Amino acid sequence: MIDKKYIAEIVEDHIAGTDLFLVDIRVSAASKITVLFDRKSSGITVDDCARLSKHIESRLDRDNEDFELQVSSPGLEMPFLVLQQYEKNQGKKVEVIDIEGKRHTGILKNVTEGGFELESEGDSSFNFDQVKTVKTVIAFK
Repeated sequence: MIDKKYIAEIVEDHIAGTDLFLVDIRVSAASKITVLFDRKSSGITVDDCARLSKHIESRLDRDNEDFELQVSSPGLEMPFLVLQQYEKNQGKKVEVIDIEGKRHTGILKNVTEGGFELESEGDSSFNFDQVKTVKTVIAFK
């Protein structure tokens, strides 16, 4: 089976010194590798995905173990998984579901390594261990 840690090392090697960051890596029992990454300042491009995909493939041996590789951004509908996603989305409207299952919607503010604030009718502070999910609210104007 393909080692998830090895894939992470390959990705980190490729994105070191850039404004790209790793969000998640999944490796299935059927050797399907899914790599999700993003950019701090904006979104990623198809070219970013192609370059990372080629870099990963160049470091793996299909003759040793066949695999399927998918490289993409996490998408707007996916909950935040890493601190950089919270930082990137400061000032944007988000939906928080806390560990009790209550929904909170507001503007994401003051992200730290321990948590964040949510600006709404009644401002709230959350530690990361107090939330199940946080994701961007998609608004159509």
